[in-house]
Amino acid sequence: MASPATAEKYILGVDVGSTVIRCHVYDKAAVLKGAKAMQVEVVQPRPGWVELDPERLWTQFVGVVKEAVQAAGVKMNQISALGLSTQRGTFITWNKKTGKPFHNFISWQDLRAAELVKSWNRSLTMKAVHAVCSFFHFFTRSDRFLLASCQTFTTQHVSLRLAWILQHLQEVEQASKDDNCCFGTIDTWLLYKLTKGAVYATDYSNASTTAMFDPFKLQWSAFVSKFLSIPISIFPPVEDTSHKFGTVDAEIFGVPIAVAALVADQQAAMFGECCFERGDSKVTMGTGTFWDVNTGSKIHVSTKGLYPVVGWKIGKEVIFLTEGNTSDTGNSIKWAQSLGLFTNPEETSKIAQSLVNSGGVCFVPSFSGLQIPMNDPFACTSFMGITSSTTKKHLVRAVLESIAFRNKQLYDTIAREIDIPLTSIRADGGVSKNNFIMQMTSDLINKTINKSVCTDMSCLGAAFLAGLAVGFWKDKEQLKQLRQTDIVFKPQKEPEEYEPAMSNWVKAVQRSLSWYSQTS
Repeated sequence: MASPATAEKYILGVDVGSTVIRCHVYDKAAVLKGAKAMQVEVVQPRPGWVELDPERLWTQFVGVVKEAVQAAGVKMNQISALGLSTQRGTFITWNKKTGKPFHNFISWQDLRAAELVKSWNRSLTMKAVHAVCSFFHFFTRSDRFLLASCQTFTTQHVSLRLAWILQHLQEVEQASKDDNCCFGTIDTWLLYKLTKGAVYATDYSNASTTAMFDPFKLQWSAFVSKFLSIPISIFPPVEDTSHKFGTVDAEIFGVPIAVAALVADQQAAMFGECCFERGDSKVTMGTGTFWDVNTGSKIHVSTKGLYPVVGWKIGKEVIFLTEGNTSDTGNSIKWAQSLGLFTNPEETSKIAQSLVNSGGVCFVPSFSGLQIPMNDPFACTSFMGITSSTTKKHLVRAVLESIAFRNKQLYDTIAREIDIPLTSIRADGGVSKNNFIMQMTSDLINKTINKSVCTDMSCLGAAFLAGLAVGFWKDKEQLKQLRQTDIVFKPQKEPEEYEPAMSNWVKAVQRSLSWYSQTS
């Protein structure tokens, strides 16, 4: 029997998503040896407020890791390192001296700052900033000024939700003034807990999605912090994505384990898909849909709402992505299931394919507002075009069609915005298992889409990054050989064939805009 020193080693990839915490155990061939998943428990104290209990999340995290290792039939001392992928924009603040949280995690889906976002975006101050930056961009042609001239706040960004917390929780405001307040996204909090307070840090991919980070200087933005009256002292140090952050305290899992990667979930999926070259792109369809394009060492500045993020930083290499997203994908399907429209999500593809069309029914997925190109947090979710002959099947097809239509909108926005040919499109996420959505998306964008065998790509990406940091894998070329394709979707219909249905759907979207601001 092999001794602990000579036993085969493994890497853990853990992904704390919006709905599920997953832990995967991989061997050197990137073969999944064991896994465990657990539903994230969401707290909704008021309409539009979405929170996570930090202590409950911590308990679930530890439990998922232990059970996954047990399911793989290996020992904790065979784990070489742990890579951690997390949902982005979900944050917490805590007391620097005691480590006690001041409040629950405020989720990226939370809408409590919607009015603040609206007022800031319409303010004279914001208009003045845009005007001044446009002026400087005209003379300097600097992308930095161009970015500042067109940037607007959204509820998904940490910035104004954090400002809301500082405005409404006096304890947090006072602690920040007393230099006794720590801020962290989920990765920072879990690292802090894993090391029992010994390590306080985040990585560049997570920091870059907060709207509090300057991607040009690769540091927390002193300008935005001052602009929003948020002390820059509350933010953690920023480290490389693939990096030995610290060691898990031995009391937690019985042995010390290296934490060798922190990475935001969409960047993790991009890395897991091996989208390492400029022009590589992927679409992840989970709770929401995220389209990302590798723009190499250059930051793409968008005037349409695409967001530039750091994909990863490994040593001197800094890779940037441009991203467009929609919030309501998997959760729209889950909601439709809760209404009894179907029993199992796996049925929906066949249900949709059994019909020629949706019978004129349109579904607008907007539980968390509509992102680019509409950028309206006050849009409402709706079914339109229902008649007396509408059946459950029509409603199901309309829900699936809406996801494909949103994919088309996001892809078109990206294609118009960037001057980089999209060399490949790869797909992952739970909703990528739906062949109807995948084929319709391929038809609509008239492009081939390569779906991976592994749909939980954030786990694999986190594992890849951790494995590189500890020498488990040699380099990215080796990783490319480990990714496996499941299905390649090729266009089977002309995009024009969908034009009548999509035109009706776009009309439905327009009628759903600004709904809540009009009735509030």
